[in-house]
Amino acid sequence: MSTQSPVGTTTAPDDGEQAEGRGLPVLALLALTTAVFVTSLTETLPAGVLPAMSADLGVGESAAGQSVTIYAIATALTAIPLTAATAAWRRRRLLLTAMVAFAVANTVTALSSAYPLTMAGRFVAGVAAGLAWALLAGYARRMVPVPLQGRAIALVMTGIPVALSLGVPAGTFVGRVSDWRVAFLAMSVLAVVVIGWIAAAVPDHPGRRPEGRTRVLGALSVPGVPPVLFVTLLFVLAHTVLYAYVATFLDHLGMGNSTDLVLLVFGVTSVLSIWIVGARIHHRLRALTIGSALLVAAAAAVLGLLSGTHPPVYVAAALWGLGWGGVPTLLQTAVGDAGGEQADAAQAMLVTLWNVAMAAGGVIGGLLLDGIGAGSFPWTVLVLLVPVLGVVVSARSHGFPARRG
Repeated sequence: MSTQSPVGTTTAPDDGEQAEGRGLPVLALLALTTAVFVTSLTETLPAGVLPAMSADLGVGESAAGQSVTIYAIATALTAIPLTAATAAWRRRRLLLTAMVAFAVANTVTALSSAYPLTMAGRFVAGVAAGLAWALLAGYARRMVPVPLQGRAIALVMTGIPVALSLGVPAGTFVGRVSDWRVAFLAMSVLAVVVIGWIAAAVPDHPGRRPEGRTRVLGALSVPGVPPVLFVTLLFVLAHTVLYAYVATFLDHLGMGNSTDLVLLVFGVTSVLSIWIVGARIHHRLRALTIGSALLVAAAAAVLGLLSGTHPPVYVAAALWGLGWGGVPTLLQTAVGDAGGEQADAAQAMLVTLWNVAMAAGGVIGGLLLDGIGAGSFPWTVLVLLVPVLGVVVSARSHGFPARRG
């Protein structure tokens, strides 16, 4: 998940006191931003190189697409238990461990010629992601005084749209003109650079006692939390069914050589979406969530109806990015608002469900590809977004209220 609020990262009072009087430590925060970039790009890079990756590994594209699924499964299975198990670790040691795992996993993916070994490498990367996402935003909060915490988190999380708008298209381009393995090796090199950067510039912090695990399921009894989690599950599923196989879908349209450009359009409008949501979310969370679902639905409709010529595909990519870019922020904020005192537990469930949806998206997309064909992807997105819109519209009192408290 590349954009979820982490679990159990409430700022400790002593950290806040230590941070008082300090400004924004830009160099240290940029190291965390780059770590977010590595995490996000490792997750999504296979989508841009899927045809070449499948051909090289000697498997079908639906099987290669499970490299996204296995990553998400690993994150979903390990995020909560590993966060609890490593709660007492010093924070820099834990972050460095996660980045070392990324470097190893991407190197294995780049060098492997065996499908099972590649999938093992992707599983390790997913485990590392579970640790990283449970750590990064909280780490940023602990590095600055309270009035600057929002700005610090925003700076760190810019690694996500940069990965979408620049990283995936660049990786796709490298895979097209050279070899998809080079893109993964470049990720390993970047992870090594980040390891040195974190060791040199990021301050250390102590760990803390883990949250009680019973609180996680207890969050389901809080009004508003189940609707947000339901929307998260289906919205992410709809997005992943198409995104995980976007290169294959574009091949189906005769646009395989334009995958990097289509993803660039998607990424740039995703950045614009994040900016719009950040500026308006305080007063317009409900309207923005409805608008996001409608924009992604419109993109799917364009792809389903008008993709016989190439220009509408770029229009659809722009609508898709504009609708999707702010969704992680919207859902994270909605579940935090709904959870109240159970916000950390609700966020933990969102992280897990997000990755369950990604895993399911890879599986369902593969089944659709083998059974019906790539042309079924846009219509599947539309079908999944109907209940999303229904729940957001109906959850007017709790979950997606007309007015935020």
